Formats: sequence, C-alpha cells, structure tokens
Amino acid sequence: MSEPLFERIALIGLGLIGGSIGHAVKRGNLAKHIAGYARSEETRKRAHEIGFIDSAHETAADAVKDADLVILCVPVGALGPVAAEIEKALKPGAILTDVGSVKMAVIRDVGPHVPEGVHFIPGHPIAGTEQSGPEAGFAELFDNRWCILTPVPGTDRQATEKLTAFWEGCGSTVDAMEPRHHDMVLAIVSHLPHIIAYNIVGTANDLETVTESEVIKYSASGFRDFTRLAASDPTMWRDVCLNNREPILEMLARFSEDLSALQRAIRWGDGDALFNLFTRTRDIRRSIIEAGQETPAPNFGRTPDKTGKKD
Repeated sequence: MSEPLFERIALIGLGLIGGSIGHAVKRGNLAKHIAGYARSEETRKRAHEIGFIDSAHETAADAVKDADLVILCVPVGALGPVAAEIEKALKPGAILTDVGSVKMAVIRDVGPHVPEGVHFIPGHPIAGTEQSGPEAGFAELFDNRWCILTPVPGTDRQATEKLTAFWEGCGSTVDAMEPRHHDMVLAIVSHLPHIIAYNIVGTANDLETVTESEVIKYSASGFRDFTRLAASDPTMWRDVCLNNREPILEMLARFSEDLSALQRAIRWGDGDALFNLFTRTRDIRRSIIEAGQETPAPNFGRTPDKTGKKD
C-alpha cells in the first residue's frame, strides 16, 4: 500500500459530502488521520461511530490544528464564519479547500481569512444525492465524477498538484476552471435544474384540482426525477441561490425566453418546432451517457443499500 498523501486531514462538516470524503480517504489510504467537526454533538458522535473520522472535535479550530489538508464541507453561506473561526489555528503550509458549488462567493468570504503561507484552493466535487447527514456518505460517491478546482492567481503549483492527486485518489477526474466561469457553467447544469425542480414540485403541491395523494399515486418517472432534485438540502440550495444570484438570474431569463417559444409552438400547433426541440434535447441526453456521466442504473449505480452494498 502506498504512503498516504497527507498526515492529517480535517473535515469541517460531516454530512453527505464530508462523510463520503472520509470514506474515500479511508478506502484510498490518503491520510493517516482524519479529524472531524460538526456543530451537532450527535453528528460528531455518529460520524465517529461510523468510522469515517478518527477523532471528533468540539470546535472547528481544534479540528484543523496540525492538519495538512482542511476541507470545508458546510453550506456556502456558513463558509465565511467558519473560515474566521479557524483562521488562527491553520497550520503554515496547509492546503485549505472547500466543496461548494459556488466559487466567487467562496473566494469573497473565505479569502480574507486565509493566513500567509496557507494555500487556499477552492474546489467543487460535482457529485451528490438527495440524502443528507453522516449516514448518507459512501466512498464511491466521487468515482468517475468531475471535481473542479478554481485556483486564484498566484496559487502554489505544488499545492494544486497535491490537491489534484487527492481528488484523483477519491476517484474523481479533476479539471481546473476560472471561478467566474465555473459559476456560470454550474448555474445552467446544476443550479437552474434544481430551482426548476423545486418550483415544479411546489406547483404540483399547490394545485387545488389535484390532491397530494393523486400527485404521489400517479407520479410518472419525469415527476419522480423532479422530486429527487427537490428533496436536496434546503439550506444548501438557499445559500447557492443567494450566493450565485447573477448567473442564476441570467440563466432563468434565458430559460423563460425559451419557455415562451415553447408555449407559442404548442399554442399554434407548430409540430416541426416541437419535433426539432425534442430531437435536439434527446441528442444531448445521449451525449451525456456517452461521456460516462450517466448510466441506466439509479443514482449512477452508486447508492449503497442498508447492507452497504451498491445498487
């Protein structure tokens, strides 16, 4: 077995992503020790019992002491206060990163609290399920999925290479992207689909002519897919919307324009326009499958059942 990349890792946040990182680190022998912190004592206790952390700490500052790699796995809106709490406890030469799906806001909120000599490299593993909490994590979550790093100008090259090797050790394929461009790309491929899903499910729930029992009873696969997205963590998605406001609003405007065109095609019976749209979008779905970003198996075939086996 190869030597671990890091002596000590600190996970700040022990939910789905933090837990999955812990499991992946254990699987790949990427660190000798994993320290963990969560606000809830029960969460810390449960994470330690499950075994994806080696030590649980009552404060974030205690957790990051002597850590070579610190990963912030809390909602984007909480990153600034957490960074302020750990600022004086960070080890010189340590790598500080995060897992948020918004990067400009992370740089804005965390950057001022990064001490001289600490390598701050924002990151975003593009992986997840609708589940949350320490029990939701599993090592395979990042397998064959992208992780985007958004290093700012002047970032130490060796630190970036080491963080890249870490995410590759977790099973991810790593790419680099300019932070502002990342936020625009994620606004269309992730943020907008979740917002639409929340809205559609909310609309179905509000319809007076369709009872809630009928919505559940007669749900076809399309609506079920929307409910999976709409079951994602409310705190996380509230923070995403508030911290990636401009790109999301731009994508919503584009979506509204395209939706108006679709309305006109349906209203005027423009079958050619409808057929062309549906053909074009079907081709995109096929491209996603060919790129290895989807399989016919539920949840990309990676969700473990209660026995720990994957689907």
